[in-house]
Amino acid sequence: MPCACSLLCTMTAGLFFTAVAGIFILLLLRVLFSGKRTRRVKEHPDATYIGLFHPYCNAGGGGERVLWCAVRCLLKKYPSAKIIIYTGDVGVTPRDILKKAKNTFNVSIQEKDVQFVYLHRRKWVEAVKYPYFTLLGQSLGSVWLGLEAAWKFPPDVFIDTMGYAFTFPIFRFLVGARVSGYVHYPTISSDMLRRVQARTLSHNNKNYVARNPFLTWIKLFYYRMFAKLYGLVGRCADIVMVNSSWTEGHINSLWQIPLTTHRVYPPCEVSDLKKLQFLGNDAERIVIMSVGQFRPEKDHPLQLQAMYELRSLLVNDEPLWNRLRLVIVGSCRHEEDVERMKNMKDLSKHLSLENSVEFRVNVTYQELLQCYQTARMGLHTMWNEHFGISVVECMAAGLIMVANRSGGPLMDIVETSPASQTGFLAVDAVEYAQCIATILYNEPEDNDTIRTAARASVDRFSESEFESAFLRVIAPLIELETPSKHE
Repeated sequence: MPCACSLLCTMTAGLFFTAVAGIFILLLLRVLFSGKRTRRVKEHPDATYIGLFHPYCNAGGGGERVLWCAVRCLLKKYPSAKIIIYTGDVGVTPRDILKKAKNTFNVSIQEKDVQFVYLHRRKWVEAVKYPYFTLLGQSLGSVWLGLEAAWKFPPDVFIDTMGYAFTFPIFRFLVGARVSGYVHYPTISSDMLRRVQARTLSHNNKNYVARNPFLTWIKLFYYRMFAKLYGLVGRCADIVMVNSSWTEGHINSLWQIPLTTHRVYPPCEVSDLKKLQFLGNDAERIVIMSVGQFRPEKDHPLQLQAMYELRSLLVNDEPLWNRLRLVIVGSCRHEEDVERMKNMKDLSKHLSLENSVEFRVNVTYQELLQCYQTARMGLHTMWNEHFGISVVECMAAGLIMVANRSGGPLMDIVETSPASQTGFLAVDAVEYAQCIATILYNEPEDNDTIRTAARASVDRFSESEFESAFLRVIAPLIELETPSKHE
């Protein structure tokens, strides 16, 4: 008994001193970070520094379009503000980053108007670092990355535009900044929990876990605990923006701050795309176009499987099959994406589709426009796509979309009722193939009706609509920040 009491006392003392040490470290960090910001405020009392946290700002995806459109509208609305961009693209110059933004998104930003803060710890948020407990590993890695960003430049207003919610407490409580985030996709969702519980195989639920009840139970427990932690850090934001109805529902469930959560559809380049005219020749080739980064969740293999099933449906119409071409347009962020793209090429050969599939990697904006003008249909296969910028842009360009019956395409973008149809929705390879076959055999007038309705529906997702909504939501943080400096 005395030994047990002694052990209990020792453990209690250890926990007490650990807690005290943790509190002391946090207070010390608070003094250091807020002190740096206070000194800067005294040196430049009239300047408001707005920091946008986007470690992959040079990636060229839909999230980067949000970043650059946000920067552009902030510069227009607040010309005296100082825009800081936290990036992990350490090997790329500011000029090259802004040049890519112009070439990829047609968004022009002058080098003198923004300041880049280069972060060297970006590797700690990459999934390859964490073969197990990936979500937790990447989230803790984002804390490490966020500390580097906060130390190098503590801003007045912090806006995370990539979804690293675990950085919120750093900038709110240590730096003393006002915090906002634009959420493209919740790090965890009830849909993910349901997939694990149902033991469904997916890119984030490996085969050996799905087949093992005990491992499934452990993963469910881990996911539930992580969801609670994710909710805690999310509630540290002053204002939250979400990109779709689907994301809004999950964030409201997890973060439980609906009064400060606003739906702001991402900017889609629709005005110029709606002016494009079809320049292809259906008698020679019918192009089905896919646009998206080569990321695992985009599920490019499903597109190849759909083409394989389509060939079976067209077995009695070989001339039509020979005219079909799937053009996959995508960008690669790093070596893992390049390897993924190469695997896609191998899969196309395995399915004997190498003559029916073409890969276009890291194309410029002008090249993308040319691709749009030669295509008749669009293909998008990501399950629970948070929004679907490429879906909207394909519709604006006059392509008939076949998208996944989930997430943003289902809830916000594609209408399938006959009276106002703007596209098609599918789930598996067979359904995708059937939708494509329906479009192929439709009367031209019926397809033109769908295209016209689709083009008319996309104005609500324009860049101007995004900029107006973004500024309306973010204004209180920026305009409340300025007078506080003079107190």
